[in-house]
Order: sequence, then structure tokens, then C-alpha cells
Amino acid sequence: MAEQRLISFAQEAKEEIANNQTSDEWKRSLLSAYFRINGEMHISQDGQELLLTSESAQIAKMIYEAVTALFGVKARFAYTRGIHFKKKVKYHVLISEPDYVLGDLEVDYWTGKIPHNAVATQELAAAYLAGAFLASGSVNDPNKANYHLEFSLNDESYAKWLAKLINKSQPRSFSAKTIERRNRQIVYLKRSEEIADFLILIGATNACLKFENVRVERDYQNSLNRLANLDQGNFKKTMGAAQKQLMEIRYFQEHGGLEQFSNPKFRALMELRLAHEDASLEELAVLLSDELASTVSKSNINHLFRELDRRYQDANQ
Repeated sequence: MAEQRLISFAQEAKEEIANNQTSDEWKRSLLSAYFRINGEMHISQDGQELLLTSESAQIAKMIYEAVTALFGVKARFAYTRGIHFKKKVKYHVLISEPDYVLGDLEVDYWTGKIPHNAVATQELAAAYLAGAFLASGSVNDPNKANYHLEFSLNDESYAKWLAKLINKSQPRSFSAKTIERRNRQIVYLKRSEEIADFLILIGATNACLKFENVRVERDYQNSLNRLANLDQGNFKKTMGAAQKQLMEIRYFQEHGGLEQFSNPKFRALMELRLAHEDASLEELAVLLSDELASTVSKSNINHLFRELDRRYQDANQ
């Protein structure tokens, strides 16, 4: 019996994209992003050589077939295996004298110019983002606690441009952000709805269905658990505190507006409370963490509401 290959959710999504039957124009834009992010120039005995690497045989095969079919250039397919405990196989596509291909795909490793033709339409921009995801993207398994999709890049200006490209995608709405982590530039999405829409945008529809099914089931189970663990006394206490917070927030809305609070975290929390009147402190902590792209604890939420009450009491003395 053949051994079943175990792959991550992110790899499933990538291999689905690689196996899609797409137009030559889609493939060109996809390759433009993949080459820009993944490509490495080397000098061999025969001159310049471009190296492209993937941990997936299917992705490497797709790259090889697309390059040879579109450009008719000389390319080689190879693989290497790690040693000792790191025995992962890496697959390589090597292209000899790649200047023609790089020029056609608008890839310039020296100036980092933007590939305008590769993203000239919404469809081509989606293809470009698919290539970027194949080259440097990852997405958490939906069974895990936090939803997260990201690209890991080595160029700050390119990362900011890619985030803008994501946010301009139509007809969906995205709020991609950038941060620096361990000398890498990270472009990320954290909202579950945006991650699902992004997977559809780049052609990973089956992965999106799996993501949504797991997410809905998990959220439903979390709701059942929360209701089971919340007795009537705690519910009344939570609702009473929420109503008091709403009253105090609305007071400041009517007396100077929320802009009078200089702390952006404070303002964001008050706006979230207005939008989610029955949310618990734990739920507000999750919502505020997503809003700020940083971890906010339940105790921090409680501290901010105590500060709100103090200011309200001072204002009404």
C-alpha cells in the first residue's frame, strides 16, 4: 500500500493553484511574481542561470512546463534532499540565459521596478498575487486558534506595493498590512472573511471551501461552549457592565466626540463596544487584537474600561 503524503493546508492551497488550467496571460503574471520573489541568479559554466526552488514537486513542474511552453527556453528540472534530520526534498527549475524571459515578465533584480503590464487588469493582478502566494505565502490551518495569511519578503518597498495591490483588488475588500519580523517584510491578512475571499481570488476555491467549513463549525462549537459555560448570573453581570460602558461612551460622543481621546487603542475599543453591544471582554480582546494587528489581553480591555469610568465620573462631578 502506497504511503499517503501528508501536506499542510497552505500546501494544499498552493498545489490547487498550480493544478488549475489557466490562460497564457494568467501564467505570465503568475510567473512574474514567482520569479521576482523566488528567483536567484547564478553564474554557471554556460553563463548566467536562474534558479527557482519549491518544496512541492507539483509547483516546480507547473513552473517548468509554463516556462518552456511560453518561452521555448532551455530549462532543467532537478531536486536536492536535505541531510541528517532535515530530509525535506527541494525541487529546482534552472533556466539558462534567462534575460529574455525576465525582460518579458518585467522582472529586474537590480532596480526592483514595478511590473505594470503584469498587473494591468484585475484578472492579471489576481494571477500576480497567486504567483506571490506560491513563492512566499502561507496560511494557517483553519483548525488552529488564529486565522492568518501572510507573505514573507525581503524588500520593504516591494512589500508595501504588494499590500496596496491586494487592497485594490476587486470586487472584494481587503485590509492587508505590513510589519517587519526578523529582518523580513511581512504582508498579512488576519480577518477570516478576507482570508477566504483572498483564497477565492487567487484560484484556491477548494481550499476556501475547506477553510470556511472548518471555520463555521469551529465558531458554532465555540458559541455552544460559551453558552454552556455562561450561567444566568454571569450573563446579567456582563450585560449590566456592557450597558454601563455604552452609556458612558455615548456621553462622550455627545460631549466633544470620541476624538478627544488621544489613545488610538482607547478610541478603537469604544468604537468596537458600540458596534458589538453584547460582546464579552474576551470577544472584545480578540476584535481589538485583529483591529490593531497586535495582541490585546482581557485584562487590558478591563483596564481601559476602568479608565473610561474614571473619566466619566470626573466629568460628572
